[in-house]
This record gives sequence, structure tokens and C-alpha cells, in this order.
Amino acid sequence: MSQTVCLALTGASGMPYGLRLIECLLAAGCRVQLLYSQAAQIVARQEMDFELPSRPAEARTALLARFNVAHPENLQVYGREEWFAPVASGSNPPDAMIVCPCTMGTLASIAQGLSDNLIERAADVVLKEGRKLVLVPRETPFSAIHLENMLRLSRAGAVILPPSPGFYQHPQSVQDIVDFVVARVLDQIGVGHTLMRRWGEAD
Repeated sequence: MSQTVCLALTGASGMPYGLRLIECLLAAGCRVQLLYSQAAQIVARQEMDFELPSRPAEARTALLARFNVAHPENLQVYGREEWFAPVASGSNPPDAMIVCPCTMGTLASIAQGLSDNLIERAADVVLKEGRKLVLVPRETPFSAIHLENMLRLSRAGAVILPPSPGFYQHPQSVQDIVDFVVARVLDQIGVGHTLMRRWGEAD
């Protein structure tokens, strides 16, 4: 059966990773529950020249128009205060959740168990229900506070996956670098892909 994956976009730099994840998850037949912060809208415009509307229904329409989606019903978009969304309750958690890109503020809130918005609540649900939570923090350098929050989350079961690309693939474009990171994220939640040649495989 296809997975249900909650994907949250926050206001860190790295929106190319987030949008590529949407595309790849839908192409793999996953059911995607998309959440995004107000700051993510700003970053999408700045980094991708992509207008991510404030209204979830309009955002869904814009994303479906951007990607060639075979099953548009697999994409659902929820507002930041939509507390009746499935991801808000442990009775209906997703199979996995990804926060990409993940701000240090979002990471800190999740580490402290805060649930002031739907992104934080969904992450809290995923952790307490023992599902896979992957955080892709885009910051450098990390302060001691950042590192302590990441360690706290790792001990709680989350995967901390900074977008650190490898170069043994001899990337020829920015897209190749993006795909390397996205491939590692997909590997963590068990979603198949052909984004990169695996180590030891023939050309």
C-alpha cells in the first residue's frame, strides 16, 4: 500500500528540496499531506519565484498545476490552524513526516514538545505514535543550542538529516545536488526513487 506522508515546509532556505519532495512523493504514489508556514511562502517566492498562496485550496491548485500529477487526489493541503486535519490527532497519524526545509525555530519547538501550530502538533503526534519523523535543518554553523535540540530529538526517535550533498556522483547541476539530498530523505521513509546512482552500482 502507498504511504501517507506529511510534508511541512518552513521558512528556512532550501525550498528547492521541499518542492522536489512534493513532486517525487506524488510520483511514487504517496498520499501527501502538505503543511506550510507563512515564512515558507516568502522563501518560495525568493528562491523559486513560486507564489504559494495563503489559502490551502489555492495552494493545492497551484502545486497541481506545477507538477504533472497522475492522481491529484493524493495531494491534500492544510492550513496552519486547521486543527481538524488528520495529522492533528494520534488516532489518524501519517506513516511518516518530513519537515523540509526546517527552521531552527521549528526544530526547537518540536524538541520542547510545543504544539502552537499544526506543523508542531503534527510532529508531536508522529513522535508520540512512534512513526518516522525526518527533519532537514538548513542552517550553518550550528550553535550549541541548535545541536542540543537536535540531540534531544534524535534521542526521541527523530532523524536529523542536514542537506549535506555528496560529490562522488560528480553533479553537473544544482538540480543534481538537490536530488542527492531528496534521495536521502526518501530513503529514510522507504520511498523508492531513481534520483541518484547508489554507491557501488555500475554507471
